[in-house]
Amino acid sequence: MTPEDMVLTPTGLRFAGRMWPCSVGRGGVRLDKREGDGATPAGVHRIVGLLYRPDRMARPVDWALPIRPSDLWSDDPACEDYNLMVRAPYAGSHERLRRGDRLYDLVILTDWNWPRAERGRGSAIFLHRWRWPGFATEGCLAFRPDHLAAIARRITYATRLIVPEPLAGR
Repeated sequence: MTPEDMVLTPTGLRFAGRMWPCSVGRGGVRLDKREGDGATPAGVHRIVGLLYRPDRMARPVDWALPIRPSDLWSDDPACEDYNLMVRAPYAGSHERLRRGDRLYDLVILTDWNWPRAERGRGSAIFLHRWRWPGFATEGCLAFRPDHLAAIARRITYATRLIVPEPLAGR
């Protein structure tokens, strides 16, 4: 581990000298992540990007990319674009990145099953805003909005997300 690493613990995410409360996937933490299981994948994941809603917030860091109205994320294992950002119109199963709620106003992207995805192994694992404390995700890590913004300002391309297996009680 390095000082730049984010480490998931049973009580939150340890990063930048403090503990950040967070939620994990409804399926817990798993080594054998699969599409639709709701699990957060165990392992060491690099941070590969940061997306934000320019209509709702200022650019958080200079390397952040805006989420446009047509931006989607393919979660369809049958499509060649599986686990990649795509644009509408898109025929395959996908998740809209520009949502009506505020969950994806700021999104930190990990390299889970990316850039050459293994079909069915699970699509994107993001760090994003939580619905409320303790509310499980579909596999992502979720944070209080101000905490997510503070984390985003501190990460670099050297930052890694370390998710140990197992995490009892998560």
